[in-house]
Amino acid sequence: MNRPPPDPKDPPDVPPAPRPAETRKADTLHRLETDIDAWVATASADGTPYLMPLSFLWTEGTLLLSTARKNPTALNLVANPQVHLSIGETRDVVLITGTSAVVDDLPDDLTDAFAEKTGFDPRASNYPYFRVTPTRIQAWREVNEIAARDIMRGSEWLTI
Repeated sequence: MNRPPPDPKDPPDVPPAPRPAETRKADTLHRLETDIDAWVATASADGTPYLMPLSFLWTEGTLLLSTARKNPTALNLVANPQVHLSIGETRDVVLITGTSAVVDDLPDDLTDAFAEKTGFDPRASNYPYFRVTPTRIQAWREVNEIAARDIMRGSEWLTI
């Protein structure tokens, strides 16, 4: 969200106190369960980057994505399974690093849940699904949370 320029007569903004790791994890899980779209950054086999917004479903500790088979994102995920996703705004962001895999056979309850949450049913266009397994998750709102922004490393939550 863009903020208007500060009025020089107003006192400077004081950022809220940093959230404890447990709160950042809970806030992140809430975003994963309720947000619909993420910016998805991929790279081709030769390293050419590509950025695209995609809808997602958070399920079983992973994100499900879907896009057209010939879309650069799909081609990149097949050639290079490393992926970065960004959810939220610059002052309330969740960054996810992970690995993706094509999912050939999803149960109906997951494809139905994906379509219901996102308002888009990939089955109608025969789009492939990709499962992203997070290996690192970072979350912060203000500069005072950046030092402790990691809430997952090595696919393990750092908080209970």
